[in-house]
Amino acid sequence: MAFRGWRRLLLLGRQNALARAWRSRRGGPSLRWKRCCHWSAGKSLDPEVRAFLEENTEVTSSGHLTPEIRLRLLTPRCRFWREKPDLWPYGDPFWAIYWPGGQALSRYILDNPCVVKGRSVLDLGSGCGATAIAAVMSGASQVLANDIDPIAGMAMILNCELNHLNPFPITIKNIINSEAGSWDLIVLGDMFYDEQLADSLHHWLRKCIRIHQTEVLIGDPGRHQFLSHSIHNQLHKVIEYSLPEYTRQENNGLTSSIVWSYQPSNSLESC
Repeated sequence: MAFRGWRRLLLLGRQNALARAWRSRRGGPSLRWKRCCHWSAGKSLDPEVRAFLEENTEVTSSGHLTPEIRLRLLTPRCRFWREKPDLWPYGDPFWAIYWPGGQALSRYILDNPCVVKGRSVLDLGSGCGATAIAAVMSGASQVLANDIDPIAGMAMILNCELNHLNPFPITIKNIINSEAGSWDLIVLGDMFYDEQLADSLHHWLRKCIRIHQTEVLIGDPGRHQFLSHSIHNQLHKVIEYSLPEYTRQENNGLTSSIVWSYQPSNSLESC
């Protein structure tokens, strides 16, 4: 299956490139899309990019933990499942896979809407936008999605449309190591795949908690880079989900994904 080439690149080596982009504060590829901190989702998308994404992704809600959410993803029925990865014109499409950490966060938020209801939520490294969508569906008062790839931002707008939601604001700046925003809740999934990036995340999240008493939820399926990092000693396990078979196959046999609370002095109360 040609998509194995994609999977090797996205799951292994070329995540290093994305990690370097986060660390160096670079954005994604240059596009006719203004890079601003709170991009207005009401602005029209580049019609050429929209057409490309609609033609080369599949709308699906199966094989994942959140069948309530429809997403545009790369699947076996997509052309680029078979094409060489280098033919994809917009940089590595990390957003086109629904990663297991994000799935766990989204499932938890949908099942426990009181976690976000009436609160401001930052979805860091949002990718396809599923967790931000789950937060909107569950009654968050304000949602900001963040991803350094502008194509991910465009995909999020399409995914909002699929789920009959007004698009939320999106930032495609690297906000790690910036001033801590006054968010009630920060959610991030599948971000601990590089030691230096993990260190930056650890420092920035601690600053957010210290200054604004922000709550932080982390989704991860138990990757070595996450389990071996010092942040792991300061987490509270909230819930563990068994992954659907399709997601297991996509992720080299990972069988479960966990939501962690990075609020060691406070345990989550049941909703």
